[in-house]
Amino acid sequence: MAGSGWKVRMRIGLVALLLAGAGGLHATQAHAQEPVKIGLSGPFTGGSAPMGTSMRNGIVLAAEEINAFVGGVNGRRIEFIEMDDQANNDKGRAIAQALVHEHKVVATIGVVNTGVALNSIDIYQDARVPLVAAVTTGSPVTLRYAPPNAKENFIFRVSPPTTVSNAFTTRHLVERAGFRRIALLADDTGYGEAEMNDFVTALSRFGMQPVVIERFSIGDRDMRAQLERARAAGADVVVMYGIGPELAAIARNRREMDWNVPLFGGWTVSMRNFLDAAGPAGEGVFTTNSFIPASQNMRHKMFVTNYLKRFGEASLESAMSAAQGYDAMRLLYNGLATAKDLDGDSIREALENLGGRGVEGVVTTYMRPFTPEDHDAITENMLVVGIVRNGRIDYAFEEDARQSHGIRHKRP
Repeated sequence: MAGSGWKVRMRIGLVALLLAGAGGLHATQAHAQEPVKIGLSGPFTGGSAPMGTSMRNGIVLAAEEINAFVGGVNGRRIEFIEMDDQANNDKGRAIAQALVHEHKVVATIGVVNTGVALNSIDIYQDARVPLVAAVTTGSPVTLRYAPPNAKENFIFRVSPPTTVSNAFTTRHLVERAGFRRIALLADDTGYGEAEMNDFVTALSRFGMQPVVIERFSIGDRDMRAQLERARAAGADVVVMYGIGPELAAIARNRREMDWNVPLFGGWTVSMRNFLDAAGPAGEGVFTTNSFIPASQNMRHKMFVTNYLKRFGEASLESAMSAAQGYDAMRLLYNGLATAKDLDGDSIREALENLGGRGVEGVVTTYMRPFTPEDHDAITENMLVVGIVRNGRIDYAFEEDARQSHGIRHKRP
């Protein structure tokens, strides 16, 4: 009954927001029946596909609920123009140009890889078409056009920026766990670069620096040399940033070396391609996450149930990507439904002024998630420490599991 109650509340909330936003659009009946075209881009094939397809599924699930429950955006069904960037920076830029200039989308949602994002956001900014990023975490993505760099910023995000996640991670490592000699391994992608730089900055606030910093490339499967240098430096914990398969190689190599130092990874540790590839070597690895599917929170359980029913048991390859995709679509819908028109400036202003009773999502209920100065919806207090147990991500600490039942309001 509790699960169905949440679903009813979600439907009531959608109807209320539809009515609230309906007066802002003065379209003819014929125009009102035309679909609202939204770009949906991400890596749906290739090495980053587990993140991209999970994100896409979460976005699609939210849009299908909106179309079914309230008929779309003020009577106009949501329709996606979907494009696969294959985690390729140049392809991502070309997709942005096509969505904006050829397909004339009112907004775009998606984007996984930091490099792709940084190579394409100027297309959206220059065209004044909002982009709501659901997975990419590199801190520069929402900062490039934030005031005072630009008068208005059309880039929004519903994933933890690396500044936020690393502030949380270093606070845990130093204050909660008491580590003092931290080794850092990061891949050489834009994502790894952003994580590395922001981790070093966050750690410096404690008067500390990594005892060693090691890099690796996508496709590397032997990290023993990097780990040996970390062990020689006396590391008491290893922090690693990269995509699932490379992080799994680090976990396996550490086990082969019989080195029992704790491993702490970025949110990609929660991906199925890490959990499966690491196997027993992944047990006990810690990670920072915004969403853990093992939660007993009724909203979380309902989301996972609906997602698996819609897309299949094997489809939840990156639960955090799926949850953030779902929430990003819910927030974008609320912006579209309350905007005075569907031009980019009106949508941007509506997103920056979402208020009232909040927007109910999976990660949390969002109370004023965006402002003109701050386009990142997720803050440090919304993050939790996860741990790999029996081949899946669980809460590392019971207090975090208890707090998942509450609303974690946004705060600086």
